[in-house]
Amino acid sequence: MILDRIYEGGPFFMVPILVILLLVILLFIKGVVKKETNSKTVKLISSISLFVLVWGFLGQAIGLIGAFDAIESIGNISSEVLAGGLKISFLPLVFGMFTFLIARVGIIILTLLEK
Repeated sequence: MILDRIYEGGPFFMVPILVILLLVILLFIKGVVKKETNSKTVKLISSISLFVLVWGFLGQAIGLIGAFDAIESIGNISSEVLAGGLKISFLPLVFGMFTFLIARVGIIILTLLEK
C-alpha cells in the first residue's frame, strides 16, 4: 500500500521524502540517547523539516504543471481523470507535510528533554 503510493506520487519526489523521514527518526533517537548534543540535533531536524516541506510543495507544483500540460494538449477531459491527476499531485505534498509534522513533534520532545 505505502509502496504503491510512493510510486503513484512519483519516485523522484516521494523517495527523498521517505529517506528524510527515516533520517528525522534516526536524528530524534540520537537526540534522545545523546542528550549533550540536543541543540545541534534540534537545529538540524528543524532545517531538514523545512526542506522536506518545500520539497513536497515543489513536487505538487511540478505535478500540477504536468497535469495541466496534459489537459491542455488533450482538450476536454472527464472529471474522473482530473480528480485522479489532482490526487496524484497532492501525494508528495501530503507526505512532505506528514514528515514535517513528525519532525516538529520530535523537536518539541527534544526541547522538553533539554536541561
